[in-house]
Amino acid sequence: MAGADQLTEEQGKQLLKVARETIEQELLSSREAKDPDPDFPSAFQERRGTFVTLTIGGNLRGCIGHIIPQESLIEGIRINAINAAFRDPRFHPLTKDEWKKVKIEISILTTPESLNYSGPDDLLKQLRPGVDGLIIKKDFHQSTFLPQVWEQLPEKEEFLAHLCLKAGLKGDAWKKGGLEVSTYQVQAFEE
Repeated sequence: MAGADQLTEEQGKQLLKVARETIEQELLSSREAKDPDPDFPSAFQERRGTFVTLTIGGNLRGCIGHIIPQESLIEGIRINAINAAFRDPRFHPLTKDEWKKVKIEISILTTPESLNYSGPDDLLKQLRPGVDGLIIKKDFHQSTFLPQVWEQLPEKEEFLAHLCLKAGLKGDAWKKGGLEVSTYQVQAFEE
């Protein structure tokens, strides 16, 4: 991600702090409402896609987000922090014991763009490992992988196969055509 969409390192730290405080308030049942921080930059009010990822010891513990902007950047971080900690259907809700070990990563997304390709070989040629996040759609099936997933699945064919399986399709569905593919980039910040 480059240009005007780019946040500063300091802004990333502010957003990580917001994510951590939001989860902590929910976990410790601290319902006292905090006034919005007047020092937040105007960029936090822009509508952006966001993901919040939680890990413990390098293992995924929750990851939820919105690809398409549904709210302001700051609200997206708050909502997805709660969802990643307590509503990811792959995991039980985060516990106080786990909270002490959690690392938080936030991802700020660019707007997805459709990828036009002529077949499986062309699709493979156009993929940019480590740069692009991918969204696939076929009928009612859809899934996405953030660009960070390339670290675990560096081979393009394997990346696509796992993405298809995540969508509820056969692993080789990407070879058979009829798959809508979109790409996006992220700016990630982690603790």
